[in-house]
Amino acid sequence: MFGGVPIHRWLRVGALYLLAAGVTLTSATRRPCPQPCRCNTVLLEANCSDSQLNTVPDSLPQDTKLLNLTHNKIKTLVQQQFQTLTQLFDLDLSDNFVAIIEVEAFLGLQNLINLRLARNRLKVIPVGAFAGLQRLRFLDISSNGILVFLDFTFRDLAALQFLTAADNDVVFISHQAFSGLTSLQELHLDGCNLTAVPTEALTQLGGLRSLLFQRLGISTLPNYSFRHLERLKELVISHSPWLETLSGNSLFGLNLTSLTITHSNLSSIPYIPLHHLVYLLYLDLSFNPITYIYGNQLGDLLRLQELHLVGGSLLRIETGAFKGLAHFRVLNVSRNFLTTLEMGVFHSADTLRTLGLDNNPLVCDCRLLWLVRRRLQLDFGGNSPTCATSVPLQGLNFLDLTEEELPRLLTCNQPRILNRKRQEVRVDQGHTVVFYCNAEGNPVPSVTWLNLQLKPVSHTGRIRALPNGSLEVRYAQPQDSGTYLCVASNAAGDTSLPVSLHVRAFPPSSRNPSRLKGWLVSPGVNGNHNIPFDFKTLLVAATIGFLSFFSSVSVCFIFMFLWSKSKGQIKHTATIAYVPRSAVSSNKGGAGGPPETSRFTMKLI
Repeated sequence: MFGGVPIHRWLRVGALYLLAAGVTLTSATRRPCPQPCRCNTVLLEANCSDSQLNTVPDSLPQDTKLLNLTHNKIKTLVQQQFQTLTQLFDLDLSDNFVAIIEVEAFLGLQNLINLRLARNRLKVIPVGAFAGLQRLRFLDISSNGILVFLDFTFRDLAALQFLTAADNDVVFISHQAFSGLTSLQELHLDGCNLTAVPTEALTQLGGLRSLLFQRLGISTLPNYSFRHLERLKELVISHSPWLETLSGNSLFGLNLTSLTITHSNLSSIPYIPLHHLVYLLYLDLSFNPITYIYGNQLGDLLRLQELHLVGGSLLRIETGAFKGLAHFRVLNVSRNFLTTLEMGVFHSADTLRTLGLDNNPLVCDCRLLWLVRRRLQLDFGGNSPTCATSVPLQGLNFLDLTEEELPRLLTCNQPRILNRKRQEVRVDQGHTVVFYCNAEGNPVPSVTWLNLQLKPVSHTGRIRALPNGSLEVRYAQPQDSGTYLCVASNAAGDTSLPVSLHVRAFPPSSRNPSRLKGWLVSPGVNGNHNIPFDFKTLLVAATIGFLSFFSSVSVCFIFMFLWSKSKGQIKHTATIAYVPRSAVSSNKGGAGGPPETSRFTMKLI
């Protein structure tokens, strides 16, 4: 889209303008209009629609500029089918039975600007079918059941600016399918059987400005799906029910001003993929099961002006959701499950100009006072929000309330903590402690816990705030001792309750660390301690060591015995000598030499 007008519209208008400005031939120099066509000599148009034609009629006037062949029974376009119509610049073959387009079927139509082949029976377009269409700017091949786009299918269309291939059965787009489309600015693709984004094929379209996908069969938009499309300004992905997530870098490299992802299965706003789109003006995530718009997550979208999330599952828009969006002016959250919309969600409510809030179960209380007081500056699109759950105002258009009625009907009650008895807990180190904080008010207050540094306690970690409003301290440590604060707040105000925790540390041990009961600890080198053994443990270790040594010696002896048997008659005599460690060698070892250890010697004679 360019300037709000589709490119094919201004191409058609331009074509008609050229017709009006052109010089027409006299009826004497023109061929007669073939039956059953109707010809207009002023517009140079031949209208052959709804004529039960099986082939393209012969002998059409050679100066024809507009040819309408819609709603016929044409099945095949043969080679050089239109070679005599060199002045033709608009050809409409929609709603026929065309299943075959021969190579060079349009050769000779060097002035053709618009070509429509929608709602035919094409499955594959052969390479070279569009040869000779060097001035073609608009091509419609939608609703044909096309299965695949082959390499270089559109290579002859260097001037093409608009291509729509919607409502087909595309299963594969070859990497070079769009090669040659150097001027293409708008592309409509329908890949109901397409299980991957044709990233490699799209890299051929460096000048693309607008890209529309429908019915993509993917669950996740992969990283770098649209690389090398730096000039792309509008991206539309719709009717993709399996699409659940966008990878963190799926939109990386794009400089979009408009992004639409609708009728899909996103359960949350894709904050991470969006954060670098600093030029984004328009964002539409309608008809996705998104439940929350969290606070302080969209601040990177500095230029964002419009957000549409119609028909979702929104339960809440948190305070500060649109913080940093100084130019934000349109919000449409109709047909959701919102109970309120507080002024604190906006960076500045003064910039807001259009608000869609109808078909939400709104609770009409003081949180909507700002909305009533700004009703004259806001456009509600003809669908004013109404009260759904507030009994005194149920079904009432609260925007019609007078200034005298507002303070009486749109009210809130300050929160109140139900059990204000001071909680003071003393526990030993390692125990788990839970503090309770129940509050009531209108609207229902939110409960926040502040830690020893008066900072909010998170919902994760060893010390955490539980969903029911309680505070849990697991495996309490002495440093956890102190005062924690429960804060209950709503639109009418807040109240707090302190609780105290005292954690007793383990008492220091009075036992000698070098001698434990039943264990003997021997000093080692550099004052360190060896592993302690008692007598029983020492005896078991010695026995196991002896058995291991004896087993090794026996194996060696048997092996050598068997080896000697293979050498003939040899006297088998084994001598085993044991040399104990001498006291003298021990003294020498202590004097600095290496200590001599006991050894066994075995000799087989």
